[in-house]
Amino acid sequence: MNAGLPPITADQLTSLAQLCKGTGDPLRLEILRSLRTDSFGVMELCEIFDTKQPAMSHHLKVLAKAGAVTTRREGNSIFYRRMLADISIPQGQLLAALYSAIDQVALSDGTATRIDAIKQEREEVAREFFDRHAEQFREQQELIALFDQYAESVRDLLLQTNPHKGHTALEIGPGEGAFLSTLADLFQQVTAIDISREMLDKAETVRRQQALDNVQLLQADTEDAVQQGIHVDRIVCNMVLHHVPSPADVFEDCAQLLNADGALIVADLCRHDQDWAKQSCGDLWLGFDPEELTDWANDAGLVSTDSLYVGLRNGFQIQVRRFDKPNS
Repeated sequence: MNAGLPPITADQLTSLAQLCKGTGDPLRLEILRSLRTDSFGVMELCEIFDTKQPAMSHHLKVLAKAGAVTTRREGNSIFYRRMLADISIPQGQLLAALYSAIDQVALSDGTATRIDAIKQEREEVAREFFDRHAEQFREQQELIALFDQYAESVRDLLLQTNPHKGHTALEIGPGEGAFLSTLADLFQQVTAIDISREMLDKAETVRRQQALDNVQLLQADTEDAVQQGIHVDRIVCNMVLHHVPSPADVFEDCAQLLNADGALIVADLCRHDQDWAKQSCGDLWLGFDPEELTDWANDAGLVSTDSLYVGLRNGFQIQVRRFDKPNS
């Protein structure tokens, strides 16, 4: 039965044994389950599992040594996430099987509640930042990228989805409303949502000045939009993901908000190390690897199609991505 398969090496056996030993603890399995689509810092995990910091650090160190978690630095903060399973090697195959098994187990009500509370705390920090700095929004955003540097690419990918006046659209985080006129020209009805009342007031000024009568503005996040039963044909998310508590949740919500054959257009930063953006621009995440967006989209049932990459002189790069919802 094993004909043609290469013999397993001593190093591979050691890695398999280390993975089995490192994950052979109920709390560590719960930690891995909680990291399914999110990244958390040590103190956040302590709060989620009501565990003291030295004990949590020990568990994370064991999981890291076993090859089950990895770290990601966001400025001065370290976030933990699950290691990607490389199914070309035995250890990766075992890790993938482990993920598949634990992901079938629902989080306990207490754990889910505490995770939601942490995401709410993150969102509140973002809301307070934009409420405080609404007047300096353009100046702060231009420290990273000018709207015109990516808006044309977003429009190009949007046009590739063949929009027409019978379609509806949603913009997540419209900022000062710079993209609303484009959407209003292309779609029958446009809804724009933002968690910041002050930013919505700026977008409302643009809506009135340009007489965009087919645009409505709502103070909401994507989860609120799902709960309100909103369904649209196209979604645009311009430079928003690096501000949200859980980008993976946004993809999950968008999959529910989109009608069949719908499309999501995302413009956001590629991974970078300029941590001043966290303080100056309210960024929670220092950009994303393209593979991260693809994985989150796939998990949500969306399919990555076209991609454009815009290099900027100040060291940032913007990825403009299209994700489609299949008609099935």
